Amino acid sequence: MNLLAIDTSTDTCSVAASRGEAFFSRSEPALQRQAEKVLGMVEGVLAEARLELGQIEGIAYGEGPGSFTGLRIAAGVTQGLALARGLGVVGVGSLLTLAEDSASERVIACIDAHMGEVYHAAYRRAGSGWTEVSPPGLYKPEAVPIVSGSDWTGCGDGFAAHRERLASRLGDRVSMIRSDAAPSARAVLKLAIPRFAAGEAKDAATAVPVYLRDRVARKTGERG
Repeated sequence: MNLLAIDTSTDTCSVAASRGEAFFSRSEPALQRQAEKVLGMVEGVLAEARLELGQIEGIAYGEGPGSFTGLRIAAGVTQGLALARGLGVVGVGSLLTLAEDSASERVIACIDAHMGEVYHAAYRRAGSGWTEVSPPGLYKPEAVPIVSGSDWTGCGDGFAAHRERLASRLGDRVSMIRSDAAPSARAVLKLAIPRFAAGEAKDAATAVPVYLRDRVARKTGERG
């Protein structure tokens, strides 16, 4: 299939496309300028793939958790492009994309949620896919779920922001840490392809962010 994927869940703007079995992708630091960059990057990736937007058969997006503003941008652009062309969409979790990009068999994914918390999930590879060991959740670093066994890989900037607190909680279960790992549109695309093939694409209007934190908008005076 010819598919497009967008991820703006972090400070990086990431776009990918597939033309049959060939993959094309770009990722650039955006520093809160994802809205300015994303459509230009879509055009660039499609040009590299020698595809027109009218040839795209579905759009995948990083649904979160992550940056509230970034998640809204990815969902909004996905909705706009898909609605205009009657395309189906697939949302892919940001924590799962960290596992997909890790090249590891057991992954604890942690994204810094600020306010002293992390978005956390744990996955174990099962064939070409993943088994969810701990579902995505919002936790204090010292309260993340404990996984069984050893040789887990810790991925995501949560391990950079809360290294000591997570190390104290997880102990020797984690044998490797990749704190520089970030969600990517390429991983979103890889995870979305079998779902498109299985007919799991949904109406464009369903492209909405997954925040995990109940209070999405906080006034300046309310911030801790």
